[in-house]
Amino acid sequence: MVPLVTLAVLAGGGELESPDGGLGDPGVGVRWALPAARALLDVGLALTTGLLVLVAGLLPGPRGGALDARRARAVRYAGIAALLWTGGGTATVVLTYADVAGTPLEGVSGEALWLFVRQFDLGRSLAISTMLAVVVATGCLLATRLTTTAVLAVLAVAGAFPLALTGHSASASNHGAAVDAQFVHVVGLSVWIGGLAGVAVLRRAYREEFATLLGRFSTLAGWCFAVVAVSGVVGAVVRVPVASALLSTYGALLAAKTACLLLLGVAGWHQRRRVLIGLRAGVLGAGPAFNRVVVVELSVMAVATGLGIALSRTSPTAAEASTSSGGDNETLLGYPMPPPLQGAQWFTQWQLNLLWASVAVALAVWYARAVWQLHRRGDRWPIGRALFWWLGCVLLVWTTSGAPGVYGRVLFSMHMVEHMTVAMVVPFLFVLGAPITLALRTLPVRRDGSRGWREWLLVLTHSRWMRIVGHPVVASIVFIGGTVVFYYSPLLDLALRTHTGHLLMMVHFLFSGYVFSWMICGIDPGPQRPVYPIRMIILMVSLAFHAFVGIAMMSSVEVMGGEWFGALGRSWGPTPEEDQFRGGALAWALGDYPAALMSTALALRWIQSDRRERRRYDRQADRDGDAELHAYNEHLQRLSRRGEPAAGQPAGEGEQS
Repeated sequence: MVPLVTLAVLAGGGELESPDGGLGDPGVGVRWALPAARALLDVGLALTTGLLVLVAGLLPGPRGGALDARRARAVRYAGIAALLWTGGGTATVVLTYADVAGTPLEGVSGEALWLFVRQFDLGRSLAISTMLAVVVATGCLLATRLTTTAVLAVLAVAGAFPLALTGHSASASNHGAAVDAQFVHVVGLSVWIGGLAGVAVLRRAYREEFATLLGRFSTLAGWCFAVVAVSGVVGAVVRVPVASALLSTYGALLAAKTACLLLLGVAGWHQRRRVLIGLRAGVLGAGPAFNRVVVVELSVMAVATGLGIALSRTSPTAAEASTSSGGDNETLLGYPMPPPLQGAQWFTQWQLNLLWASVAVALAVWYARAVWQLHRRGDRWPIGRALFWWLGCVLLVWTTSGAPGVYGRVLFSMHMVEHMTVAMVVPFLFVLGAPITLALRTLPVRRDGSRGWREWLLVLTHSRWMRIVGHPVVASIVFIGGTVVFYYSPLLDLALRTHTGHLLMMVHFLFSGYVFSWMICGIDPGPQRPVYPIRMIILMVSLAFHAFVGIAMMSSVEVMGGEWFGALGRSWGPTPEEDQFRGGALAWALGDYPAALMSTALALRWIQSDRRERRRYDRQADRDGDAELHAYNEHLQRLSRRGEPAAGQPAGEGEQS
């Protein structure tokens, strides 16, 4: 149905006609087959993602990590959907090249196609998504445990990100925000559509637990509705900044897709308020009512998906005209060149990083809700931990959207400020907030064999993978060595030039910094950590290493990221050489104060640990009359009597020469 809706909409808008202006025409077959192939890709991605999320987090079953027959069947369905995703992706790569090159399908050669995939962002993104589809399809055929299913679900979600780089988001004025909004939009729709289809298909297999399953999915669908609505609005504002564009064909498609979303919201409300209550109460007719609602919802979702694909093939002409006047700097950065960095600009320059701002707000709201939940049931939570957590959220927003984020791709020194803050300060504050302990005390417990947030958190915390990553040697190498690899390899240039590289850089810095800070002074439970003196030594080595890296940067004659900073043509501020010297000095200095804070936190934890140990010994001594001390004294007395002769035995008798 989705391919038919897509083709009908595009044909009605004249988007499938032969191109004008002397552009190469790949032929009517390519023009019609490409949207259909992209529709199959999106449907396969949605079904794969939704089914895997359903298995990993919603379906009940026996306790333990093994897949039972019912959940294994759902994983096999996801594997079939991943094969559809693979086929649609492969066809999309070939047809996209033919469309871009203006070549009929029979004129496409393997060499030209390989060049398209290897050197062009569009071909590379489509190929990466297709390769992830192959991996997920293979994993679904081999999966036997829930943990494997969760990993496959993460890979399926990751497969949506390259697709967000291929539409109008890639050419929007605020490229980063447009790509992030499109990625979140696609993931929300995929989980929603695929999950609903999975619930409908698996209804008979979960007849006894269906009311519970539908209730869980209804909550998930509500969150997906909110995510899709907000990301859709943000994406539309970014891609269509001119109101007159709403009167074009692109605007009409946006309006139609918005109407579909509103209709889905009404259907979801009806299902939650009427059908779900009826199923829980055992009311006759609730089952057929569910079937009718699902048919309506899936039909509307198919129309909305077709409209979305048609939107990606329709040109928002007014928006493109409005953004074509930007200079080279704006094209490279995705936003205008900021003014010279002075004192006021540290607080007045902002460029919203939609993804990380959303993450920070979500983390702050969740923490506040969890603390309030503890308060309502009469439990206490240290206010200091909450303040540390919220300060980390605020600092994350400022680092990614404030002056460090704005100037981080313009000045090497500000990039270093961004790096050190995200890698050392923000994770340290998050660790002091003890989020895992708070989550384990507030998240609901599942007792039907399914794994919710709490169960997956326990699995991750005590997993073999976490024991490896959290090992002092591994955590130190990843945290310390990652800095050298990043700055003395092409990774720095990749992070400066591409949104994907910058996003992966941020994820690495946050994760490695969090694991390292937890290993040094963490409060939350997890793998076994070294004793306190060893932790202090590791921290001192880290401090010395950051100083060494800073000095190496200051004395280097080669400008790091020189091609990027030179291409910007910045006319103010220090030269690239002077700026790198300043960046090295900042790396040296900014590594000191987080290390000092960690040392203080580590010393306090050490003192608290000694106090707890003394109190434990005192309580044990009160219970057993200090039996351990008496046993130790008797042991010393036995040792002292070994050199004395036994009663009635002459001195020296029994001794051997």
